[in-house]
Amino acid sequence: MSFDTQADNKAFAEKFSFDYPLLCDVDRTMGLAYGAADEPGVGGYAKRIAVIIGPSGEVLEFVPSADCAEFPREALSRIP
Repeated sequence: MSFDTQADNKAFAEKFSFDYPLLCDVDRTMGLAYGAADEPGVGGYAKRIAVIIGPSGEVLEFVPSADCAEFPREALSRIP
C-alpha cells in the first residue's frame, strides 16, 4: 500500500513487473489507522511498517520497522 495515485502505482508495478495490483491510500486513512503516517496532509512517504491481518480482520502481528525486501519472504515462511 502506498500514498500514491492509482496511475502512479500502476506505472510502478509495470516498471518492476509485479503481477498484482498495488493498493492506494491517497487520503492516508489506512496509513493513519495503522501508524504508517503521522499526519493526514500531503507529502512524505509512508513508514515501512508491516501488519499481518488474520482472516477475521484481527491484527496478528505488527512490525513497526519492516525490511520491505525481506519481510514478505519471512512472513510467508511462517505459514504452515
